[in-house]
Amino acid sequence: MTVQGQLPLDGMPRRLYSCTPSRLNTWLDCRRRYRFTYLDRPQPSKGPAWAHNSVGASVHNALAGWWREPYDRRTPLTAAILLTNGWITEGFRDAEQSGRWLGRARDLVSGYVATLDPSDDPVGVERTVATRTKVIALSGRIDRLDRRGDELVVVDYKTGRRPLTQDDARSSLALAVYAVAASSMMRTPCRTVELHHLPTGEIVEWRHTEESLARHLSRAEEVAMEASEADDRYRAAVGERSGPRRPPGERQTIGPAEVPADVDKLFAPSPGPICSWCDFRRHCPEGLAAGPERQPWDGLAE
Repeated sequence: MTVQGQLPLDGMPRRLYSCTPSRLNTWLDCRRRYRFTYLDRPQPSKGPAWAHNSVGASVHNALAGWWREPYDRRTPLTAAILLTNGWITEGFRDAEQSGRWLGRARDLVSGYVATLDPSDDPVGVERTVATRTKVIALSGRIDRLDRRGDELVVVDYKTGRRPLTQDDARSSLALAVYAVAASSMMRTPCRTVELHHLPTGEIVEWRHTEESLARHLSRAEEVAMEASEADDRYRAAVGERSGPRRPPGERQTIGPAEVPADVDKLFAPSPGPICSWCDFRRHCPEGLAAGPERQPWDGLAE
């Protein structure tokens, strides 16, 4: 029996590390952001919402809703209506900017669905998939899972301004493990992954081999083992505590949890340009020094 907060005894099997690709990628990007996101409770206060995330979420929701409509309603007009009805307004400079981007996003989704065959029902839309190894229990949500002949294809929508390359599809840990999980759950081969870049209409495809998928899964296990060991050290020092509840409607700034210096070193920051876009920037001196302050709408391609 393992007492809460204790590390497992030598020789005892470790429990599976339960994670998503996003959690693993956060560990790789910045261990301090990983701690703030997944371990500190209550979670440190985040900065304001980002407008480009509002655009992305609105577009993803509209496309998912479009496939759930009856066949005769899967039209560009329906996509535009779904986008309008579900528009997220957070992060924009003002109502005028939000309205202008609503128009752009409407054109984006209606133009994209005009290229699709509405009768070609996907295997899954916003489909959660999962797989296990001896090390990890990994799950995640796929934007769209298609059937092409006798195989499955993972489709991921992208709305950012940066053009995509084939290397983006090839090197994506998330897409690779989604393919592994989908193949395992559906008992159908899944080796092809696609990035659909809506602003340009470009589709970037990569076809994995069994070996390349195995390499990605092995990499996921390596990252998970690193993060799991750090998690255990954190919990042994800090425990599974949670902070006081805030009264309804009360806004309160919450700082990072107090941790011993040796534990803090396990979650050292990775300062760089991405720090300007971090939700937890206000709590990180290194992040504040790494780049300029960004306005919530700066990620838009104005």
